[in-house]
Amino acid sequence: MTPIKLYRTPKSGHCHRVELMLALLDLPYETIDLDMANAAHKAPDYLQISPFGQVPAIDDSGYILADSNAILVYLVQTYAKDTGWIPRDAKTAAEVQSWLTVAADQIYSGPCAARLVTLFGAPLDHQAAIAKSHTLFQYMETHLNNRSWLASERITIADIAGYSYIAHAPEGGVDLAPYPNLRAWLNRIEAEPKFVGMLASPIAELA
Repeated sequence: MTPIKLYRTPKSGHCHRVELMLALLDLPYETIDLDMANAAHKAPDYLQISPFGQVPAIDDSGYILADSNAILVYLVQTYAKDTGWIPRDAKTAAEVQSWLTVAADQIYSGPCAARLVTLFGAPLDHQAAIAKSHTLFQYMETHLNNRSWLASERITIADIAGYSYIAHAPEGGVDLAPYPNLRAWLNRIEAEPKFVGMLASPIAELA
């Protein structure tokens, strides 16, 4: 199989969720790191790959796709021998979709935004992002009280979509200590065979 090209920036949680899915599915891939600081993602050749100039994007033997959650769906439906990654029954499939929406909304405006401020100096309201993170984490802590995974009785793409920015929330100044169920969920994902982590930024560098 020809390796799938993954266009990314290493510290992006959006990119990491795709790389994690590739790894868990044991798919061959090569990473192509874009120099975002010098606007490589806005270069005309990359805009042919990702029209909105966003990462990640993949090139799978000529099939090009941007948007991290869409890529998760594509990878699983194309290559997963285990169909449980996207459950077939309507109610559980809807639960998965709802968590993909959370990843694009509450996770993006919460832990992702907080981390964008501390790591990249994004002009966002840091305290509002931290508050949104804790509102989300309080809900997830309760949700995970009597279950192991977000949407099903097993791991699904909902868990993969949610993992990266939540695991790295402390880099944005969001404390995970008050959420034992949430931390146990992160640990379960990290215990999956072929798990790969995202490049971390030492907390000391963020002071």
